[in-house]
Amino acid sequence: MAAGVSRAGRALAAEKTVKIGFLAPLTGEVAAWGLPGLYGCEIWAEWVNKAGGIQVGGDKYRVEFVSYDNEYAPDKARTGAQKLIHEDGVKFIMMLGGDTMPPVVEISNRTGMLVSTLLPSDLTPDTVNLIAPCEVHPIYNVTGVEWLAEHKPDLKTAVICAQDDSLGRPSVATYLAAFEAAGIEVVADPVFFDIATTDFAPVMTSLLSNNPDILCLDTCYADFVHPLTEQAFQQGFKGQMISCTADFYDQMIAKTSKEFLEGFIFQFPDFDDPALNDPRVNFKHPNEFYAEYAKRWPGEWGAVSWEYASIMDLWRAGAEKAGSVEPQAVLTAMKDDGKGLHAYGEADWWGKELFGIDNALVGNWPVVVIENGKAVIKEFRSIPAWWAKHKDVMIKHFEAMGEMYYQRT
Repeated sequence: MAAGVSRAGRALAAEKTVKIGFLAPLTGEVAAWGLPGLYGCEIWAEWVNKAGGIQVGGDKYRVEFVSYDNEYAPDKARTGAQKLIHEDGVKFIMMLGGDTMPPVVEISNRTGMLVSTLLPSDLTPDTVNLIAPCEVHPIYNVTGVEWLAEHKPDLKTAVICAQDDSLGRPSVATYLAAFEAAGIEVVADPVFFDIATTDFAPVMTSLLSNNPDILCLDTCYADFVHPLTEQAFQQGFKGQMISCTADFYDQMIAKTSKEFLEGFIFQFPDFDDPALNDPRVNFKHPNEFYAEYAKRWPGEWGAVSWEYASIMDLWRAGAEKAGSVEPQAVLTAMKDDGKGLHAYGEADWWGKELFGIDNALVGNWPVVVIENGKAVIKEFRSIPAWWAKHKDVMIKHFEAMGEMYYQRT
């Protein structure tokens, strides 16, 4: 009888489930930075659960994702957070961030819920339960500009455009700082356009009237990068293009040409890239992950396809270290020694000087270039190394844009 009870206890333990909230835009113009990430999480959960789940204390947990489409609307994000916490009983919530974050921070502070963002620019001293453990937007954009300046030193002038929102503004500040540090002159004020814009011909005409060597599309949504790139092609731009993302770049090539997109610089690799097999990379089986993703959702790979899954690797490590799935225990364990295994190598919990709190995991980030119609990792560059040399320039531009944490709070 004792043996039977023991076996039953082990069986019950193996059947425990931990629920993770996925609160992001799954429809609408920002869905490209939400839905592909949910797809990636589905693969992550299947692989983890097939291997027996995660070991937390003396128990095994299966992982279940509960998604809520916030449509990139603050009121829907608030409703979604309340549902995920109070009805679904999630232990962790992953978000894109940006304009949807403030109401969720208020709920997180009240409940102690651990929340992640892809945008460290959401961080302030008041966001004590908010972490940016994967994407370090917009700070990583300095690496692409730095690489460009070193490899194409003859390019001396640039123009920038972005949608006028909480993703675009801090990213513009970052690019302005990166161009200044690289000795590249931004020859006109950045063009901020309304997120309701549908006709991008006037935007591009205004940008190209300055005859720039470099056209920077900042952190524009995929739905904006594509028509902007088309307009640059139609209006005869022959210079260098750089952007935070180039999601679904095969579609961009189809609307322009392989030759036009040659040399396009951005920050997000395809995970079939052999450079990701470097032993310093902490994303498990990246090539296999990419192949499985491409098989299930052909043509849907984008900037966030791997990022939420990468955050789950860090959460899992925190839960296993803490011996608990409770939010505060996992947060303490994740930040315990001030370091973490970021997807692209060991990184530091950082950010106090720029965000007022060390809740962003910052280390290396890849510079990606389109070559012969395919994204190629050219180099992994250190964000902390750039910051050590140029932090005053970055802070100056963040202040001018009103994006320093003490201005936002």
